[in-house]
Amino acid sequence: MPEAASEKRDQIEIVGRNFPSGNFRAAIFDFDGTLSLIRRNWQDVMIPMMVDILTATGTRETRQQLHDHVENYVMRLNGRQTIYQMMQLAEEVEKRGQQPLAAIDYKNQYHDLLWVKVSARIEALQMGQLTQEELTVPGSRPLLSALAQQNLTLYLASGTDLHYVQQEVELLRLSSFFGSRIYGALPDYERFSKAMIVEKIIGRTGVDGDQLVGFGDGFVEIEEVKKVGGLAIGVASDENNRRGINPWKRDRLIRAGADIIIGDYQCCEELLELIGLNQAL
Repeated sequence: MPEAASEKRDQIEIVGRNFPSGNFRAAIFDFDGTLSLIRRNWQDVMIPMMVDILTATGTRETRQQLHDHVENYVMRLNGRQTIYQMMQLAEEVEKRGQQPLAAIDYKNQYHDLLWVKVSARIEALQMGQLTQEELTVPGSRPLLSALAQQNLTLYLASGTDLHYVQQEVELLRLSSFFGSRIYGALPDYERFSKAMIVEKIIGRTGVDGDQLVGFGDGFVEIEEVKKVGGLAIGVASDENNRRGINPWKRDRLIRAGADIIIGDYQCCEELLELIGLNQAL
């Protein structure tokens, strides 16, 4: 095996060998941290905001204790709509004896803080100061192309508000891979979940559970794909360096049930060979 190919295979961690392979007809992707880096490090906005809010309740917990607690539930809910993290925040405020704001108010506060960073990246992209490649997980486009060439139907499901997801997919020039199969958070949060999208793929398209492969960097998409018997590939992306494995994500993804762990898609050819999808490469 050539040295470069060997190195790329080393980037793939097989957690368990009892997973489906070869006969895939559909793939579902998370967006932020799985394909897009436009909202990278959103956790560094959400978690401190929540710690500040909980500190203001007068709790005796230290900031570090609050940080650890908040980080745990924020990342456990990662992949669900943002409103669920804010609903949890409201519950945490109430537990500490204070009257919380409505979850939507916390969500708006968070979005205003995050938008400072996101809008700067979007502006830099539009002005040519950043490229689409710099704002995607490495190897995203070749992977999507390879899957499409093998006639897999591609779906995208994000916990971010749908209109932002659609805008950012377009900015990254990834729309052609997904067409109308782009899903995101809705004002009526009960009308969207990743479980619903997985059920739709299984129930309406004739795709069996073991014909579905899912890619994601959060708990939810991994769990939902595993529930139906699909192949769950955990993307433990290092969003800052755009290379290597984020060990914190890796541990969480393994706990969620991921079959395979990768840091990005530069191992695309080797990954597809491993899961039996290398015929067109």
